Amino acid sequence: MKMIQTSLCILVVLTVSGFPMMESRVESKKGIEYMAMQCRKHKAVLTDFGAVGDGKTSNTKAFRDAIAKLTPQAADGGVQLIVPPGNWLTGSFNLTSHFTLFIQQGATILASQVESEYPMIPRLPSYGDARFASLIYGTNLTDVVITGNKGTINGQGKSWWLKYRSGGFNLISRPLLIEILYSENIQISDINLVDSPMWNIHPVYCKNVIIKNIKIDAPIDSPNTDGINPDSCTNTLIEDCSVTSGDDCIAVKSGIDQYGIATSIPTQQLSIRRLTCVSPDSAGIAIGSEMSGGIKDVRIEDVTLINTQSAIRIKTAIGRGGYVKDIFARRFTMKNMKYVFWITGSYKLHPIGFDPNALPEIRNINYRDMTADNVTISAKLEGIKKDPFTGICMSNVTMALSPTTKKLQWNCTDVAGVTSRVKPEPCSLLPSKGPAMDCHFPTDKIPIESVVLNKCTA
Repeated sequence: MKMIQTSLCILVVLTVSGFPMMESRVESKKGIEYMAMQCRKHKAVLTDFGAVGDGKTSNTKAFRDAIAKLTPQAADGGVQLIVPPGNWLTGSFNLTSHFTLFIQQGATILASQVESEYPMIPRLPSYGDARFASLIYGTNLTDVVITGNKGTINGQGKSWWLKYRSGGFNLISRPLLIEILYSENIQISDINLVDSPMWNIHPVYCKNVIIKNIKIDAPIDSPNTDGINPDSCTNTLIEDCSVTSGDDCIAVKSGIDQYGIATSIPTQQLSIRRLTCVSPDSAGIAIGSEMSGGIKDVRIEDVTLINTQSAIRIKTAIGRGGYVKDIFARRFTMKNMKYVFWITGSYKLHPIGFDPNALPEIRNINYRDMTADNVTISAKLEGIKKDPFTGICMSNVTMALSPTTKKLQWNCTDVAGVTSRVKPEPCSLLPSKGPAMDCHFPTDKIPIESVVLNKCTA
């Protein structure tokens, strides 16, 4: 009876969350165990399709052939492609539904540095940039898992960075490592990502996304190597990730200017927890500046930031439109920070003109239970004239200043809110409401947090 009750409880959780029932299959005791949203009936190894793991031979055809030949089996219990130890050089390849890409420990997928290996693909409707396909790409998919037991994807980004710095790619977005569009029930977990040419992980227009146990590394001076960028996505969980980057560790987005306004797909129901970040020139978590489709209901907790420019940076501008609202953050530990709080309404990046009447709405931004050491500037809070940012709340925040601290610790314009137990003392636009007040953090869960993963075997 206890077993029956447990099964019924799991079924109720998955049904309420909008997920299909996720069946645990009986696997062979041989192989590598891992946790996934779905296990697979059919398995193949990359070498079955002629791949050579010497780091020099192109395996683009092998990856593409493998997925093409496995796709017809996907509807019959799903398919799994195992990447064994070795160095597997490849250009861009597309995923399929009901599919797992498993990268074993000791295996490295090496991104080709040949531009022709990355076809040009359609512009995203909420942006305006021409772009290369990502290394691993998928669109209109259901039930996709990219995982491993600490295998690696190496973007070999140095040649792309050098060309970018010398003036190349001004109107073209460089390849990302992983981009998945218009898809649902996506899991990316337990792999290492190194030296992406540009952003590392970009789910866009997706639903029901889990990103966990990911380690991302890029030089701290590498251009635009954002770690994880959930973009116009609903019901996303990012947890237990470590990012060292030349740009934002996590950047929450929803399209830019008239493109994002017209597409109007928000990012919502996003949970970020247990993140470690190193990014001296950017933010631990950036919200925007591409936020024209709206961003709301974001919960961020248990974050460690080291040598990072700012904690949560909300970036917007006249012409963005959209909104950022209902943002909740708590339990941050920070060391060596230029800024702790940074909200700006003058992030002047506009690819093709903008509507000066499209003003963003920024409200109900909550921070609590934070400590920071060696801080240069406590806060820069810059709203927009005649469009103030409201509902900013800070409670139980202690910032220890650096020996080279700036004299003006709180630079506040066109903002409104309240504080409690915040040191150094905030600006007059954020008056204290006494020691009893705490900023809000939701007690409920977003649906993706209740999903139960299965024990599978590769």
